[in-house]
Parts: sequence; C-alpha cells; structure tokens
Amino acid sequence: MEFGLAPSIYHTFQSKTPIHEMNFIRTHEVFSNQRAMDYFHRIHKNVILDLPIYSGGLGVLAGDALKSAADLNLSLAGIGIMWNKGYFKQSFWFKYGQIPDELSWDPFSYPGLILTNKKFKMRIGKDEMSLRIWKYYVFSQDLKSVIPLVLIDSNCAENAEYQRKITNMLYQSDNIWWKLVQRSILGIGGIKAIDALGYKINLYHLNEGHAALAFLERPQGHFAYTCHTPVAAGHDRFSISDLSNVLNQKEIEILKKYGTDKDHKDIVNFTQLALNTTAHVNAVAKKHQEITRLQFPAYKDRIDNVTNGIHTHTWVSKPFSELFDKYQEKIGNWRENPKNLAKTIELKDDPDFRRDIWLAHQENKKQLVETLKFWNIRERVFTISWARRIAPYKRPSLILQNPNMLINIAREVGPIQIILAGKAHPADSHGFANVNEMLNKIASLEGDKDLIKIIFLENYDTYFAKFLTSSVDAWLNNPLPPFEASGTSGMKAILNGVLQISTLDGWIVEAADKGIGYIFGYVPKEGEIGSEQNLKLKEDSEALYSTLRSTITTYYQTVNHGKNCYSSKWIDMMINCVAASGYFNTHRMIEEYHQKIWENL
Repeated sequence: MEFGLAPSIYHTFQSKTPIHEMNFIRTHEVFSNQRAMDYFHRIHKNVILDLPIYSGGLGVLAGDALKSAADLNLSLAGIGIMWNKGYFKQSFWFKYGQIPDELSWDPFSYPGLILTNKKFKMRIGKDEMSLRIWKYYVFSQDLKSVIPLVLIDSNCAENAEYQRKITNMLYQSDNIWWKLVQRSILGIGGIKAIDALGYKINLYHLNEGHAALAFLERPQGHFAYTCHTPVAAGHDRFSISDLSNVLNQKEIEILKKYGTDKDHKDIVNFTQLALNTTAHVNAVAKKHQEITRLQFPAYKDRIDNVTNGIHTHTWVSKPFSELFDKYQEKIGNWRENPKNLAKTIELKDDPDFRRDIWLAHQENKKQLVETLKFWNIRERVFTISWARRIAPYKRPSLILQNPNMLINIAREVGPIQIILAGKAHPADSHGFANVNEMLNKIASLEGDKDLIKIIFLENYDTYFAKFLTSSVDAWLNNPLPPFEASGTSGMKAILNGVLQISTLDGWIVEAADKGIGYIFGYVPKEGEIGSEQNLKLKEDSEALYSTLRSTITTYYQTVNHGKNCYSSKWIDMMINCVAASGYFNTHRMIEEYHQKIWENL
C-alpha cells in the first residue's frame, strides 16, 4: 500500500522544468514547553516534499528494500498506488491535539515521477473503471542499476467523479467499501498493471496482506507473503456482504474457500487468505516469527523469518560516512557491502577510532543545536528522541507518564532534552488521545524548561527521521512486548552510533546481547502473547525512569571528562551500535529474501 523513498535526503532527482511550490517544504512547526518560541519561530527546512505515498515505517521499509534490490542488481519491480492526496498533513492545536488536514501536491511536476501512456480497466461491483500507470525509478547507490516502482492511479478523466477520488488518500478507513476498493486496486489491479506493462514475472511477493486479492487475478501464479504485524488491527477483515459489493460471485466463492476467518465464518481474513494461497510465508524478526506461529498454529511449520533492516546509504549521516571511508582499509568496502560495518567491532581498542566516532557524533549534535537554536537546545546536554507512528501499543507517552520523576532526574543528574515526533491515524481515537495527553504533559512542564526541554515536531517524515536518528544521544523504543513486529527506527540510529533505550521486543531481541544500550521493562512469559489493552504504563514508566537515571549518569560522566572521555563505556556502546548495523540492513535482508524465497519458488 505504501512506499517511502526519502527523495528529500537520498538520490534527489533534478528537474529541468519548474517544480510546483506545493512540492516543497519551506518551514516546519513545533510544539514545545517553550510556547513563546513556538509562536515566533519555525524550523527552516526548504527541501523537496517526500513523495507522499507512505504513512510510516512499513512504507519506508518497502522503499529501502527497493533500493537494496537495485544495489544488488536484482530483477524486481515494486507495485503500489499513486496517492493523489498522500496520507495527511498534521497540525497541533493546544488542548485539541492533532488536527489532520488534506495534503496537496503536484505529481506532474514532481522530479522523477513519470506518467506512462499505459492504462487498464477494472470492474468494481457493477461499474467499470479506468486506471492509469505512473513510474518512479529507484536507482542503486552507484547509479548503475535501477528498479521501477509502478504506481496505479484512478484519477482518470473518463472515470466518474467518485472513482477519480478512490486513490486520493492512503489508508482512508472511514468507509468499508472505499477500503475494499483500494485493496482491490492494489491486489487485482497490481497484476493487471504488470500485464499492461508487459513485464514477465515469475513470483509475486505480497508485502503485507493488503494485496492478498492479487490471487483472484492470478490463481495459478507463484506467491510469497510477508506478514508485518502481530497487532489485531493490522489484519484486514471484511464481511462477505461487504465483499459482495466489490467482487463478483466467483471471486467471493474463492475467498470463502481460502480466506474465511477461523473464528467467524462470515468474515474473510486477508492474512488467512495470504497464508492459504502463498507458497512461502515469513515474519520480519525472530520474535515476530514466534508470535505469528502462536497466532496461526496451523501454519507454524511454514512460517519462516527474515529480519528487517534499513538501507545503509539512505540513513547514514555525512560525518559517519566520512568516518567509515577513513577506516575503509580496516573494515572493507562498506559502500559496496554494508555488512562490512560489523568489522568496526575490531576497532574498539583503537584510540584514534574511539576519538573519531565521538567527534563524528558531535558534528551531528551541532546540526541539531543549530536547527533548534531558537528553543535553546544545547550540545552538551543529554538528548533523547522517540519518533514513529503513534499507536497505543507503541506507548508514545511512556516517558511523560510522571513529569515529576523526570524533573527529579534532571535536577539530581543533569538536564534533559526530549524530542518527540509522529502521526496518529485520523481514525484512531486512541492515537488521538495519546497525542492530546502528550501535548498537555509538555505544556505542564513550561515552568521547568531550564531542566527539561521537550519538543514535539509536527509532520514527521523521512527528512526528520534521518535528522533525529543521527543527531540525538539516545533513541527511545518502548512498545509493549510482544506487539512490535520489528521496528526499524532504532536500526537507523545505531548506524550513526546512537544508543538504544528499549523494551525487549521486535528486532531488539536479536541485538539484546550486543551492548548497544539499555533494555528495560516488561517481558512476557515464553509462549505468551498477552493483551494489547493492558499497556503496563505505570510499571514500565518506572522502569524507564530508573534506566534513564543510569543512562544519563553515564552520559554526563563521559562529556564532563573532556578529551579523557574517549575511554568511556558510552563510546564502547557507540561502537557496538555501528557494528550491529552491519547485520540490521536491507542489503542483508534482500539477500536473504533472494536466497530463501525468490530463487526457490
């Protein structure tokens, strides 16, 4: 459903024709506990708008996967939807929380986006609809290889007005018919688009269950399926009656046969459909594999694992890429093979490398200070960030549960700077409540801004994802275990030597013994899933504050030692982080997909 390609920070196309002003972001607003600064100042950004066809981490992972496939020169195409209104534009309104607004952009002047002359038709219920095809080319890091991203668009002049709007907004969920049609366009329409372009495809890989209806268009095809969520809301379920308004009777009978929900015979579960119609199934982390097997025990022997990663060349900061270049003779060609970064662990006793990795981080920190100078962010103050999609199981407000505890830590150990960012889906009332709670807690700390500075960025995107994951001192990741399938924001952070403060969930389970930071909080019993409703906010926030106290103590012991800081435990952990990134990247991930699945089906 989504692809986050991050063209504002990586492989930005140049245009010989004028680019519409709507395709730029000039300034960026914030909400902080220094309200006067928020009123008078903006962050000046002035970059190309991210191609707005993604909402969060799932889309960014899909984009990173295409880039690594191009780096590895694989024969692959991406299939998605050309969202004419993107996801949504976020604004904060004190006491009212998040205010979603329609995003406007101009695809015709967006650099690198090409409208082809190919069209195809689809029947939705009783009506026929035309769909046109766009392309965006995803290049390898050396520009020698390319992957086409095919985007389907219903905004055709010959369509009825309501049909033209179907591909407007990503994850529009206030109308069941609308959701079903969008999934039909992705699945059934995705196969039709491939045929219209004349592509010869041996294997169709469903990245999440949203595209599961592709089987209806190509029942004899070879399919693989990646499940990305253990959260109940992540599994699409539709009633037979709703499906009958979109699909024909033959298609409904196929769905009854292969997709009936195990607990509700009048419901089609798209995850169940994908499990029954694909030759290979995988989860996206070892822990997620364990949980998915518990959720779908009848398929446990078929559910494999390929742990997620991030595209190294997109997410590495300039100071760290220069650091890796400087030591390339010892670690190998990391640009050609990012897995070579694992060899940085061999430099742990090298005093020059220890100095240089600290100085590279300080360069990134200076950029943070400069960008947020109006909010008095300081370089030698401990800075932590939580930034990702806002959903209850991710517990976005955990660090703000007890502001008095934060004040005590800041007063006794040292000042704290907290940077938050993320969007809640417009239909997620619980996510909206999270945002409102966070804004209120931030406002309540205005009188303590000398001890604690808190900034909440509006409209979090890949530009700010790279900015934050490379420039803060510690990255906070506190989902309720075991409901985070993988998570990838922390992988971006470790690539840039940023320590992890995390619960034991997702990819962190595989890195817990690598010394990349601090683990805290609740751990479910072996073989137990638990409940998404019991968020354990009180006990885990107390565990977080205890962990923060020891983390911040180590940080200030490091920065207060001047040049002697290079022997610090903090720098040991920074090196461990970079070495771990040699595994947690999409170069390794795509190689695993290719070797485990694509070559064998």
